[in-house]
This record gives sequence, C-alpha cells and structure tokens, in this order.
Amino acid sequence: MNLLERDNQKQEEEEISFELEEDNEKEKRRGGIPKKEQDKNPLIVVLFGIIILLLIIIFVIVLVIPVKRTTSTETLQQDITDYANEQKQNDKRVDIPVQEAITVEPEVVPEPAEEPTEESSETTVIESETVDKTAIVVDIEDENDVSYTKEFILNEMMPYFADNNVEAIWDLAHLRRYVKLSAQLVGTGTYYYMGDVNASGAPEGIGLAIYENNSYYYGSWSDGKRSGDGRWYRFYIDEIGKPLTKKKYQAHSYSGQWSNDLPNGEGAEHYDIDITQIGYEERVIQNVIGHFTDGLYDGEMYANSVDEVGNVEEWNGVAHNGVFDLWRDMSRIGECSVWQHRDNPDLCLDIDKSENKNQGIRELLRITTK
Repeated sequence: MNLLERDNQKQEEEEISFELEEDNEKEKRRGGIPKKEQDKNPLIVVLFGIIILLLIIIFVIVLVIPVKRTTSTETLQQDITDYANEQKQNDKRVDIPVQEAITVEPEVVPEPAEEPTEESSETTVIESETVDKTAIVVDIEDENDVSYTKEFILNEMMPYFADNNVEAIWDLAHLRRYVKLSAQLVGTGTYYYMGDVNASGAPEGIGLAIYENNSYYYGSWSDGKRSGDGRWYRFYIDEIGKPLTKKKYQAHSYSGQWSNDLPNGEGAEHYDIDITQIGYEERVIQNVIGHFTDGLYDGEMYANSVDEVGNVEEWNGVAHNGVFDLWRDMSRIGECSVWQHRDNPDLCLDIDKSENKNQGIRELLRITTK
C-alpha cells in the first residue's frame, strides 16, 4: 500500500467515526440509548438473569433443607416408636408358663421328661462309662408324705421303663421313696407289680415289678412269671442312715429273653462300673453277651472288660450250664483260664478253680420269686 492509499483509508475511518458520534448525539437528544451501549445491553441482561437465578436457587435450598431434615428426623422417631410398639405387642404374645403345684392322683401316669427313643431289636454292647456315678440316696422329698404310695411310685417309674430311659431310671431309683419301698420287701419273698394281668389276677402281658435290694423288672410276663423280652436292673445303694461307701460296681442289669422267671435265650449282661475303684493293672468284666439257660452262661459267649484308665478289651469264652471250657490247663495252681483275648490268643483271664461253676447272673438266682 502506498502513502496515498493509507491517507485515503485513514480519511474514510475518520468520516465513519464522525458519523457515529453524530448518530449518538441524535439518540441522546431523543432520549434513546447510544449504539455502543446498545451493543453492551444483551450481556448485562444475561448476567443479571444468571444472578437472579442463583439467588432463587439459594433461597429454595435454604427453605427446603430444614424441611427435609425435619422430615427425616420425624420419620426416624416414628420408626423407633413403631418398633417399640411392635416389641410391646410381641411381648404380649409370648406365653410365659406359670409353675403350679400339681397333685398327682395315684392312677395318673406322668409324662416322661424326654422324647421316647426307638429300641433296637439287636443286642448291643454298652461301652464303659468313665463318669463316676456315686450311688447315693437323693433326699429331696418328705419321706413321710402319704402320697408316696407304691401305686404312685410304680406309676411314676413306668413310662421311663417303657421308653428305656436309663438315665431317668437311675435317678428315680436313688430317690429315698424308692429305696424305702424296696426295703419294705426284704425277706418277704414278694414284689410289687403294676401292669397287665390275666383272669386270675397274675401278671400277664407287659408290666413293672419292684423287688428287694433296689431291683426292678420291666417287660413281658406269662402266668405270673417273667417270660418273653424283658429288662432287669439292680442298683447298689447304701442303706438309708448308714455311711456312704465307694463301690466298684454301681449297678447290674440284664436285657434279653426270659422264661420261667429267669434269663433264657439270647441276652446281654451289663455292669455300671466306677473305674476309679479299679486296681492297678486290673481288668473287670463289664458286658457279657450270648446265650443264657436258667440265668447261667450256656454256649459261646462274648465279653468286654475295662481297666483303671478306661481301656476296653474283648474276650471269647465257651460255657456249658455255667461251667467254662478252659483255654489252658492251670489246675496245678488252682486257676482256670476262662476268657481268651480276641486279638491275642496267648492272653487269658483266669478265675479260681472253685469258682468255675454256676457262672451267670447269680443275683437273679438268689432273688427268684416263687
């Protein structure tokens, strides 16, 4: 661009500027807005609108937040109140049992404390028990209470025998009223019985009997004699009023077949033993399983023993009407090897030669009723 052209352009710009100033002066005289200010007006309007919008938003937030807080607090309080009321209603619905003194009529059989357990038809071995069962009389009732008749006692014991609840039978047999009832039978040759009877009034069917020496039988009867399947127990309990003694044998029992008032057929004999009373390196026979004839071992027999630390070992024996076959001849020293270890045939249990007769449940032979 040459000098002349630049001068012309500058002159044109000055003329345009002059014309704009004249227009602005005219607008001012008419009360209008100058053109430059008109160009600025839209931006101001937009900024002013944004400010107004922000103020509105702030105002709304200030008003709404307290309402929400209040609503949330009220909701939480209402939830707590509803929960408390619900708990109160639940508390009202819980049935709290009231303990009452119940008088048991002699012929009413109380319900057993535990659910009945199914009895197995097979003979089982009862493992050794390491818990010390001290044979003591639990004196928790008035021994002079006239309601403790033999009818009441037999009714009380019957359901536990029916369910084979051995723990409950043990507990009841050690109560004073049971010990006293059994003591009444010493030397009488009789027993108390409750159960089915035949036309002549003799035990027939299923029934429970209590004998002297804290002994019991529950099971089948025929014409007044124990016959069929039945269980017999004897508990070794100190006499009332005498000092307690520490006993190796706590109880004795037989479960199996009976006829003519004695074990006859397949059955199992068991002793409850306090192992703390077993001597050092002593083995005590706890279970004998096999065939019985009139209460005597008869045939192939199985036994297990327990020692002072609770170890259990198994043994074989063969008997004929209470007399054992010998596994080895030791007659020269007066002993008989009657039980042979099942895993070590060279190991035997010996008894005195004079004792190898009437081997069986001798206590039942002594207490047989006529």
